[in-house]
Amino acid sequence: MPRHRTALPTFAILGMALGLAPAGAQERPAPPKAAARDILLRPARVFDGVADRPHDGWVVLVRDGAISAFGPEGEVKAPEGSRTIDLPGTTLLPGLIDAHSHLLLHDYREAPWEDQVLKEAVALRICRATNHLKLDLLAGFTTLRDLGTEGAGYADVGLKQAVEEGIVPGPRLLVATRAIVATRTYAPGGYAPEVDVPQGAEEADGEALRRVVRDQIGRGADVIKVYADNARGATFSEEELRKIVETAGSAGRPVSAHATTAEGMRRAASAGVSTIEHGEGGDAEVFRLMASRGVAFCPTLTVFEASAKAKGYRPGVDPEPARLAKARTAFGHARASGVTIINGSDVGAFAHGEGGRELELMVDFGLTPAQSLRAATSTAARVLGLDDRIGRVVPGLRADLIAVDGDPTREIAAIRRVKLVMKDGVIYREP
Repeated sequence: MPRHRTALPTFAILGMALGLAPAGAQERPAPPKAAARDILLRPARVFDGVADRPHDGWVVLVRDGAISAFGPEGEVKAPEGSRTIDLPGTTLLPGLIDAHSHLLLHDYREAPWEDQVLKEAVALRICRATNHLKLDLLAGFTTLRDLGTEGAGYADVGLKQAVEEGIVPGPRLLVATRAIVATRTYAPGGYAPEVDVPQGAEEADGEALRRVVRDQIGRGADVIKVYADNARGATFSEEELRKIVETAGSAGRPVSAHATTAEGMRRAASAGVSTIEHGEGGDAEVFRLMASRGVAFCPTLTVFEASAKAKGYRPGVDPEPARLAKARTAFGHARASGVTIINGSDVGAFAHGEGGRELELMVDFGLTPAQSLRAATSTAARVLGLDDRIGRVVPGLRADLIAVDGDPTREIAAIRRVKLVMKDGVIYREP
């Protein structure tokens, strides 16, 4: 039987699983297109991604997948035949960005990380990930930076392509593929020394790091992820981290560093990485170094809380667990240093679709609601090199827009009451 005929049931089944229309006779569904006519969005207010307060009574006109006009309702004229979507009581704002996600992981309460890496087939993990894409998109996240497949090879590259080709709905993606670790410093671990256990990232050291960086870029990496330390301390030398940064930079790729210790953070910042993830062991000095070198901080507060909850922690009832308290202290140092803070939750270690919790925690840890919103919109877009496309409500940028019930600049919890989701002018959720 011809190959193209055997492929059809697979797409049909996938479409039904995702709640999409059957592909019919098309082996590869066409990407979704923005509405042919203009769309006028009429919320109660618009947060533009920059100002502290939203613009009351303003509207946004969308045309051909981009923001066409933005301003007071009486000044923005929609062409005849436009569609108007009324969004009473809502705030319209740029689509949210989560700069630290793992689409190939699911909630650790369902299965521990090690079981996912060693016992779940890559095909199974990819099928889960298609659901994760949809959950995160409908939660208002129109862009994700996926920082490592955790044993699933280059599956994130395929997921990105599937979204871009309209095979599955999901946020726009920046992907890191396998991530890089120093030899015998990652996991799964604890096995007999003669047992060669597959690792959740790619091992490399010394001059071989240049080859691995180039190989990952050649296979589709938009960003290079490196583990600068582990629980025992720094792993790569500063010189090795510089090799990674220089090689990636020569190909126009930024480097993101997992670092949880002050020394790991110091080496990564000195080597010139773009962002440091987690950072709960950071002190005032290392955050000042990051600020001086333009290294952004992605705190992933939600994963610390989620890990504690999995062990029985009840927020507001029990004393704050040690690691979460440590992260709070580090976050205070980051704020005092003036380092750039961007939104990133480590979603995947906890349930997809729950990434909005990170914005709530950043406010609990000291940011204003508007600062938290900027960390997930305009600031994150700038740090990720996407500010010429997304992150603000500005004519000419892509129409990545969401509407939430209430005013998140006054009550950040409103960010989780999502009523409308639009990406590239395509509506994926509406009242």
